[in-house]
Amino acid sequence: MADFVQNRYEFVLLFDVENGNPNGDPDAGNMPRIDAETGLGLVTDVCLKRKIRNYVDIVKNGIEGYDIYVREGAVLNAQHRKAYEFYGIEPESKKLPKEVEEARKITKFMCHHFFDIRAFGAVMTTEVNCGQVRGPVQLNFARSIDPIVQQEVTITRMAVTSEKDAEKKEREMGRKHIVPYALYRVEGYISAHLAEKTGFTEDDLEILWDALINMFDHDRSAARGKMASRKLIIFKHETALGNAPAHKLFDLVKISRKDPGRPARSFEDYEVIIDYSALPAGVNLIEK
Repeated sequence: MADFVQNRYEFVLLFDVENGNPNGDPDAGNMPRIDAETGLGLVTDVCLKRKIRNYVDIVKNGIEGYDIYVREGAVLNAQHRKAYEFYGIEPESKKLPKEVEEARKITKFMCHHFFDIRAFGAVMTTEVNCGQVRGPVQLNFARSIDPIVQQEVTITRMAVTSEKDAEKKEREMGRKHIVPYALYRVEGYISAHLAEKTGFTEDDLEILWDALINMFDHDRSAARGKMASRKLIIFKHETALGNAPAHKLFDLVKISRKDPGRPARSFEDYEVIIDYSALPAGVNLIEK
């Protein structure tokens, strides 16, 4: 693997949805998530991290160091035992090894073996204890630029569930929850200090950028409609500590609707304005 990430980064990702549900809320009948006070749509950081994990798993499948810790159907204690088996250590219930060096080796193995631990961190203090790691890559909730419209669309199925139903009806009714169109913005952070602790490398960083750009192309479903990453704006600091506050960099990126008098129905209905003149010294802006 390459060297650890040496620079601090912040980034802004713009992605959109057309006739789909980008992130259903199970507490609201799986309707698209929404900020009740503003009407803006929400997509959780957990949802986006899931898509990043899935993309990395596709691209790096079988390559050492790029296994995925939190995957569908995974048993976390079984994942933890891989570290103990590698070093021939017998795990003690809910405890790390008493020897400090052995405990460090167990946690380090997890960071080296699993990409998502190396990137996002993990709390691994279960029955088979592998410690706790704070990851260098963190995301906020994504928020839509404009208030969203939660539409409930009635659909029919030309079949029924059981023989009993077949005697009474020819088809069954159902519902889909969609957003006709929305553009979302999510902001993220990468800490060089934490990258060194988990072993997050420049190669890891490149696959992260690729995942943010391409993850929706490998996450198609009938529920999610048409989703796409539209623009990735990266702020690279010259130093590990950073050369400007993150919020000031995020404020340089403004998104506005070209015609506020009509509903937006495509990315072309918005204008992305970046104030290059206010970019602080020591920060490089990269667009992808």
